[in-house]
Amino acid sequence: MRAATTRAATGLARRAFTVAEVEAMQRKGIFHPDEKFELVEGEIVPMQSKSPVHELIKNTLVRQLVLALPEHLWLGVETTLFLAERTALDPDISVCPTRLKAEKLTGPDVVLAIEVSHSSFAYDRGLKARLYARYGVPEYWVIDVKRRRTFVHTQPQDGTWGSIVTREESEVLTHPAAPGFRLRLSDV
Repeated sequence: MRAATTRAATGLARRAFTVAEVEAMQRKGIFHPDEKFELVEGEIVPMQSKSPVHELIKNTLVRQLVLALPEHLWLGVETTLFLAERTALDPDISVCPTRLKAEKLTGPDVVLAIEVSHSSFAYDRGLKARLYARYGVPEYWVIDVKRRRTFVHTQPQDGTWGSIVTREESEVLTHPAAPGFRLRLSDV
């Protein structure tokens, strides 16, 4: 079910919600159970449905990462990361320590956040990237489904990234937390 949306009036104040308030609204059934959204600095942002290519790439990444992760790390699929009182994001994939519960994670606890991006590319590379950097997520990948390339963001500092490297579809994606993980988007 797709909820009705509006564009906020520019320059006018809007009411910001907290994670706790949104969770209370969910418990009361204000949102449809299938409705997907994120809380971005207090604003509820509806998320679009996924394309078949998006799902193929995401599922391939999930399979390869699960096989490669050591036991002290777990893989989250669309797991909500509660980064601040007014910010909760749902990356397509996240890698985190098993010793921490999802609701206790902070940005620096997230080893890797990955967005497989099709229709939300500008959002994922823009605002979402800045939020992950602001809250200290150490590494963030945006996989551009249309062009089959990956933007690897590292070295977060004050809401920006110290390094953003583009990996083309023929280049191998790896991550030190998952020693056996090797994937070329051209193979998917």
